[in-house]
Amino acid sequence: MPTSTSGYAVVDVETTGLRPAWHDRVIEVGIVHVDDSGEITREWATLVNPGRDLGPQRIHRVAAADIRHAPAFEEVAGTVAALLRGRVVSAHNLAFDLLFLTSEFRRLGIDVPLNPEAGVCTMKWAPRFLSDAPRNLAGCCALAEVPLSGHHDALVDARAAAGLLQHYITLSQTRVPWRDLLDASARARWPDLLDRGTSVVRRGVSAERDTHFLARILDRMPRVPEPVVADSYLALLDQALLDLHISPTEADALVEFAAAMGLSRSDLDRLHVDYLVALAAATRVEGAVTEADRDTLARVAALLGLPADSATRALAHPDGGTSRPFDGLRLATGDLVAFTGESETDREVWEERARAAGYVPHPRVTKKVRLLVAADPDTLSQKARRARIYGIPIVTTEAFLRLIGR
Repeated sequence: MPTSTSGYAVVDVETTGLRPAWHDRVIEVGIVHVDDSGEITREWATLVNPGRDLGPQRIHRVAAADIRHAPAFEEVAGTVAALLRGRVVSAHNLAFDLLFLTSEFRRLGIDVPLNPEAGVCTMKWAPRFLSDAPRNLAGCCALAEVPLSGHHDALVDARAAAGLLQHYITLSQTRVPWRDLLDASARARWPDLLDRGTSVVRRGVSAERDTHFLARILDRMPRVPEPVVADSYLALLDQALLDLHISPTEADALVEFAAAMGLSRSDLDRLHVDYLVALAAATRVEGAVTEADRDTLARVAALLGLPADSATRALAHPDGGTSRPFDGLRLATGDLVAFTGESETDREVWEERARAAGYVPHPRVTKKVRLLVAADPDTLSQKARRARIYGIPIVTTEAFLRLIGR
């Protein structure tokens, strides 16, 4: 990537929280190049894998399923440095963005010349160019008539801040108050970092890359799997289906296990049909089959890649199949339940709901914990990593509400 030594680099970062000192990390970077006249000349953005939970996902709306595909900051550090080198760095609330970028570089043992006083903060300069300017980006953009659609996406916000910068430059005409910063930034000494040319990863990538897990299973000549192997696979499937959702992380686990055990696509097709028949039989045993039961069977069939009429045929099957029936998750009074991630509802509320249902909220994941409730089932949090090691089920908040009858 060629290095440019003129103009501005408008940046925005999305983060797991507000303070690097509290181990918060960058999860998305957007950089927009703007020339001396304020025109946008280039854009670049990528998600960044922080190796931890994603914090307030309700705000930044970044999914862990997408983050799984993203590079770590060290893989894009050279690209970021090349994009900032020689330019006046600008942002809306510049001090915040530079605090996090500087922290990410320092984690790699790299000092970079990022200083808010050497950049242009569109929030700081707003009162000079916008009458009754608020602090927030959306309010400033509204006053300057700069488009902002999809707020809290790093590239969208960087592009909007670039629009504000252009508005300020236009109003300044030939008297741009920070003109001296252009020369100073061109002289700033940046470390010589290798630009790896790492491919960017944008939001929504999981929908493109995470195909149905059965599509990743190689088909071979049909054979009957050993009972122990089949049972082990079905136990893993039980856990994945607890919340009637197979997350990309759970799909990966199913694919890896099937590959390790030598299970082919045809093996799994038979196991899945038998599994659904067993589930239908267990449903009939409990009494009259309700619409909710039929909906559950249909959802399981879809998750298993079975034909649309599979649930109806499973209910009409004369026997219960040979697979052990899907029994769902049954917690007992006093069982330990842990929570991870930030949802729209405060953690204290979830813990009180658990207590009201007779369970005991636990602050950590240990081998004694029976269930981990996650705002995002693909979370990279330390609790989730421990739960996966211990084989503790991870379910969504919606599934937990169904479990406690809400």
